[in-house]
Amino acid sequence: MRIVPGPRSAPWSELHLHAQRLAGVATRELFERDPGRFERFSRQGAGLLLDFSRQHLDEMVLGRLLELPEAIELGAYRDAMWHGERINATEERAALHVALRQRPGERIGGAAIESEVIEERSRMLAFAEGVRSGRIAGGAGRPFRLVVNLGIGGSDLGPAMAVQALAHHARGGPRCEFVSNVEGCRLSDLLADADPHATLFVVCSKTFTTLETLSHAHTARRWLSERIGAAQVPAHFAAVSVNHRAMDTFGVHPDQRFKMWDWVGGRFSLWSSIGLSLAIAIGREAFSALLEGGREMDAHFKSAPWSENLPVLLALIGVWNINFRALPTLAVLPYEERLWRFPAYLQQLEMGSNGKSVTLDGRHAEWPTAAVIWGGPGSNAQHSFYQLLHQGTPGTALDLLLPAHSSCGNEAQHALATASCLAQAEAFMSGHPLEAVREEFAREGLAPERREALEPHKVCAGSRPSTLIAFPRLDPATLGRLIALYEHKVFTQGVIWGINSFDQWGVELGKRLAEQLLASVRDPAGQPATASGVQKVLERLAEWRAAP
Repeated sequence: MRIVPGPRSAPWSELHLHAQRLAGVATRELFERDPGRFERFSRQGAGLLLDFSRQHLDEMVLGRLLELPEAIELGAYRDAMWHGERINATEERAALHVALRQRPGERIGGAAIESEVIEERSRMLAFAEGVRSGRIAGGAGRPFRLVVNLGIGGSDLGPAMAVQALAHHARGGPRCEFVSNVEGCRLSDLLADADPHATLFVVCSKTFTTLETLSHAHTARRWLSERIGAAQVPAHFAAVSVNHRAMDTFGVHPDQRFKMWDWVGGRFSLWSSIGLSLAIAIGREAFSALLEGGREMDAHFKSAPWSENLPVLLALIGVWNINFRALPTLAVLPYEERLWRFPAYLQQLEMGSNGKSVTLDGRHAEWPTAAVIWGGPGSNAQHSFYQLLHQGTPGTALDLLLPAHSSCGNEAQHALATASCLAQAEAFMSGHPLEAVREEFAREGLAPERREALEPHKVCAGSRPSTLIAFPRLDPATLGRLIALYEHKVFTQGVIWGINSFDQWGVELGKRLAEQLLASVRDPAGQPATASGVQKVLERLAEWRAAP
């Protein structure tokens, strides 16, 4: 395949001209000119509604954006991913997360990969059901009531987010908690009142050498050994890894080990055995529905024309905002409390994938790539950072996520959330111009001198671009669709920008430096750090540790 990033393609320069053309046009004016704007700038597919009518673009812009997929040969890259070609060029690997969702007979990635995926999925779900039913129990024969997932990054963020999102589907199974941060307080708090006879630890580490995860695993093993005896400890561990020798040394029973593959990056691995803790939490049926939702979005991405293709449209809107409107951040705002960890999950998925400054052909990327992702649940955010969104100087784009139904059955209060979401979308778009402020003050009978002083403080510029992603309800299938939607968005944007979305060399650098510094942290005097600034900090920390 030819490497032709979007910025080197013909439509790119035209898009810059359109950005200049629209610079002085408010989004509310675009609505005033076009009563059918919603119909022209919204799409439905795979159970989702994508309403991008409040984005600062028009039909000419959308037309040029829709030329980009053909200019960069997106279809060829998409097919190469499905066929298992090594599109992760820097690591010479495939990127086959779509294979994890396949049904028997689809042969995504080839017959051998299909067979491995289906077999391992069956093993993992059987184990999860065994834990849920109590058939698989601790060393003393007592069922597990607490499952603690030990992992970090992709071995934590996806499953942890999904367990929170699908908490209403977790009845009947053990409580599932997640520990990632290396400093140890989260694990300490969990173990303070845990029953060791009823606690299962799931160690998720592709290499079984991840510093944070292995540190927690050794702490958990000591805790168990001291309370139930070393002989019972193996029954209380399961693991997801490729390193069988390390699992032998640690003492994980072969029946409680599950596979990972090097053709799936951690941040795309929720659908695999990395989702073991999630499967234990929600059960086989709900986990299978999650896969089915992702598979439905895969089919949509693979078959829908670009003009109707939700992941492609979402990606193109992001490119428009990042590269042509100079909006470097994206706030993700779910109006569903159970999706409160979704923005954190997307931080890794998007920034961990497309946070690159070198193109596939080894050149410096002369254009911005991934946005900074942030956000939080909508109603809380309204009373937290929406002030900046409405009147602050930094520009940001917005994704608002809205279900039609309450996931807890409280439709009366969900109506309040729906009204808030739609009102905010309108306010971001329309703003509160000076003329409206003056009319408001006139109605209130405010004194002229007071009006003049307050007018600039009440103005909201509007034209804050938002995309509304709506769906009937938050259930396993819908969550699967949402995750796959953003996965394919990330892939599409990576192809447009001409970067590799599937390596993470920047993350590896920090890991190596941490390993090198560990000896100096433990003994600053005996093993001084090579960096003088670091050594001075370590000496001060050592003084504080030595103080009574």
